[in-house]
Amino acid sequence: MSVLLHNLSREREMENVHLAGEEEDIYSGYNDYNPTFDSEELENDVGFQQAVRTSHGRRPPMTAKFPGTAIGARPLATAFGARIPLASSMGRPMTGAVQDGAARPMTAVRAAGYTSSLTRGSAFDPLGQSKGPAPPLEGKNEDTPEEKIKILEKKVNDLIEESCMAQSIGALQLALEKAKEAGRKERALVRQREQSGNAEHINLDLTYSVLLNLANQYANNEMYPEALNSYQVIVKNKMFSNAGRLKVNMANIYVKQKSYPKAIKFYRMALDQISNAHKELRIKIMQDIGVVFVRMGQYSDAITSFEHIMSESPNIKTGFNLILCYYAIGDRERMKKAFQKLISVPLGIDDEDKYIPSNDDNDSNMVIEAIKNDKLHQMERNLKVLAEKYIMTAAKLIAPAIETSFATGFDWCVDIVKSSQYIELANDLEINKAITYLRQKDFNQAVETLKTFEKKDSRVKSAAATNLSFLYFLEKDYDQADRYADLAMTADRYNPAALINKGNTVFVKQDYEKAAEFYKEALRNDSSCTEALYNLGLTYKKLNRLDEALDCFLKLHAILRNSAQVMYQLANLYELLEDPQQAIEWLIQVLSVTHTDPQALAKLGELYDSEGDKSQAFQYYYESFRYYPSNIDVIEWLGAYYIETQFCEKAIQFFERATLIQPTQVKWQLMVASCYRRSGNYQKALETYKDIHRKFPENVECLRFLVRLCTDMGLNEVQEYATKLKKVEKMKEIREQRVKSGRESSSRGRREGSAGSAETDVKADSAHSSSTKGERLSAKMRSLPGSNEPYEASSPKEIDASYVDPLGPQMERPKTGAKRRVEDDDFADEELGDDLLPE
Repeated sequence: MSVLLHNLSREREMENVHLAGEEEDIYSGYNDYNPTFDSEELENDVGFQQAVRTSHGRRPPMTAKFPGTAIGARPLATAFGARIPLASSMGRPMTGAVQDGAARPMTAVRAAGYTSSLTRGSAFDPLGQSKGPAPPLEGKNEDTPEEKIKILEKKVNDLIEESCMAQSIGALQLALEKAKEAGRKERALVRQREQSGNAEHINLDLTYSVLLNLANQYANNEMYPEALNSYQVIVKNKMFSNAGRLKVNMANIYVKQKSYPKAIKFYRMALDQISNAHKELRIKIMQDIGVVFVRMGQYSDAITSFEHIMSESPNIKTGFNLILCYYAIGDRERMKKAFQKLISVPLGIDDEDKYIPSNDDNDSNMVIEAIKNDKLHQMERNLKVLAEKYIMTAAKLIAPAIETSFATGFDWCVDIVKSSQYIELANDLEINKAITYLRQKDFNQAVETLKTFEKKDSRVKSAAATNLSFLYFLEKDYDQADRYADLAMTADRYNPAALINKGNTVFVKQDYEKAAEFYKEALRNDSSCTEALYNLGLTYKKLNRLDEALDCFLKLHAILRNSAQVMYQLANLYELLEDPQQAIEWLIQVLSVTHTDPQALAKLGELYDSEGDKSQAFQYYYESFRYYPSNIDVIEWLGAYYIETQFCEKAIQFFERATLIQPTQVKWQLMVASCYRRSGNYQKALETYKDIHRKFPENVECLRFLVRLCTDMGLNEVQEYATKLKKVEKMKEIREQRVKSGRESSSRGRREGSAGSAETDVKADSAHSSSTKGERLSAKMRSLPGSNEPYEASSPKEIDASYVDPLGPQMERPKTGAKRRVEDDDFADEELGDDLLPE
């Protein structure tokens, strides 16, 4: 059956095959012209004109089909015959052809961009650019709910971004205001969606961002209750995924509030909601838990957390914290094990040899030069410095505790460090061992330890020599200090500490110009070296270059704002520059830092006294006496002040204290007796004078007052004391004559110009000064009232005349104020010395 059907189809195909006869030309028909392509005859084409004028061309085409093959079914028209429309290869009627009474609509027969007028000189313009610009786009209608929602969302996002930017530059209040405004806009956005019927399309990510940013800004502004409330809103909302992690932030706030149990609770809740896939985050949370336990004093629980971290993911900070906990509970063996774990923690950084350029590869050298100081290398260096700091601190902490003596403990730590990747820290530990000896005031051991570094490399040698120079300087062995300072400078010329120590040794030799050069060189090597700047100011002060010294201390004050010593130096310089008001202001700043400094208070009282403000002077002198009741200058001023104001009874206590401080000075006991006499207590005054006479039987002033008192009181001892007075006065005259003759002989020796003239000058000056003091003392005593004068000091004049007695203005009072010692060489020795190298 299938074969029969196949044969039948073959017969039908053969019927449509047209076999060319012998009389036909097989090449005929190729010159026939299809009238469809004749554009010049379109005006006469009825179908085309009808399609142009009416909507006839938009009608659907006819679906008539013409059977036959592609060639046999086309009646071709030659150029000599009538032009008959041809059917297409698909059986469709040709354009403009009329078939069955209906014309087929006209369609495009040209390629895109083709025009028949191109040959007539028109430009090729397939995109139609010659028609001018396109009309403007239609504007969006912003009144639609969708557009309003989009605009509002953009405003919320912009406010969140502005809040974060303000927080990054430190404008915390502005950041909070922007966060609050973003919250208000976001709530308005939610209401807008609900009103438009799009409540199911609420942007949860935007809501989460607004709430989180608001909580963070509350926390940054230390508004902790508001921050906790904002975090609670996020955590309790089940629609927010991974919101449980924010409990870490809440725990951090509780730590700041010192609510440690709540902090641990929230840390553990956050830990429960974080999967094991986030191992690093879990480790950080456990580390926070351990730190909180340390703050609570629960070292065993802290040790549990830290040990787990060191077993899972060891790091430097956790290892150091673990050592601290073991040290707190006093476990020696576990301290050792923890220290070994600490130095074996991998840092994960490249070796420094990687950044050393090679000589033959220029491309590699360029790459190394580019990455040598990039951010990654800086981070690696900072990490290494931090690790070294923790290891050094841990070694210094546990060394005295892990063994019976700290020296043995240090040796154990040094051995462990030498066998680790931090071998260069062993020398630093040895230097710290020497410093520990210093703290224990075992100078010999410290020196011996430091001397072992003389044959080490230059860096360690310079550090050890610097410390040795400082030690010998403190012991006032300036030759050894100078020697080791030179050794330190030879090992490292750019070591500012070595230059300062060298300058100090020159300073004590009073070669101030050379000392200033060393201090300047130290400042050139390290412009932030405050010791060099301070010592340079002292040097200029010694050279009487007060303006330059003032400039140094003003620069130093800009660096050390709260240094009382620097401020005192400024006050002292202004005093030397005869500007007491500025000096007073700087001393007041000194007292704002050290409220109970008795010497600064006394100095301030002295300045007010020189300005004539007795009340302010009394206030500061009395405050100085309260904090330090043994300053003889302050006691003297207060006693004199009470005598001037006619409160002799109050002056007695100050002079009695002076008597206790200087029991061999008769003037204080005479002032006590004088105060009793002025206040009318003659019996007490007589007893005091008798006591003074027993202690100082040759004191002329005491005998004179005894004669006066016994005469006026009608006592029988008057003749006895008068006889003693004459005898003492005669001995005094003989003594004065000897002094006078010695002075004359010394003056003759000077005129002779002997080889020992310098020594004679010193003796003569001493004799002259002693005679001058004796004459001054005699003048004071002669100013006392005579034996026939009344004892009552009823007039201010008599009080003044009597006050001149032992405390007259002729006396040279030493300047008060301990800070005055800055000018002395002894103080310079202490303050000029550079500190030991920092840890």
